[in-house]
Amino acid sequence: MRKQAAMAFEAQKRWLYSRNLDPKMVPPPTMRYMLIHSFSHALMRQLALECGYNAASLRERIYSKPPEDEKGPQAGVLIYTAAPDSEGTLGGLVNLGEPITLGYHIAQALEAMGLCASDPLCADHKPESGSPSLHWAACHACLFSPETSCERGNKYLDRSLLVKTFVERDLHFFHS
Repeated sequence: MRKQAAMAFEAQKRWLYSRNLDPKMVPPPTMRYMLIHSFSHALMRQLALECGYNAASLRERIYSKPPEDEKGPQAGVLIYTAAPDSEGTLGGLVNLGEPITLGYHIAQALEAMGLCASDPLCADHKPESGSPSLHWAACHACLFSPETSCERGNKYLDRSLLVKTFVERDLHFFHS
């Protein structure tokens, strides 16, 4: 995990330098944040696919602080709808939060992350090589959400932190 964190830090520095920004002014997120953020995208995708929500009507809010933080540790996700029309009713999302229903959707979301339509290219993406980017095993086919749904603009995502992929077999947090 430390190797991945160091790679994330180097990738962010390279990405910021390419935009003439000072890396000292923008701290990189922790691996905890990247894990929770990737989980949030996987779950939002699952809810949109199976429950009829438009992907652009769902939003995320990530709560993440490391144990050494003054108010840490913290790890949480809020998925909400911000659409004012009939599709954006909060009652539908509340119903999906029932333990049995939520458990089913989490299991389905994680299962879907094991394989991407763009594999092996997606699973093998490394932001430190090629043009600077801030995501690893993530693309439009598996983890990206509409830009308005993501609090970080589809940056700091990696499905290999969630489950095994073709390339990374030992980073995953969730086991099948």
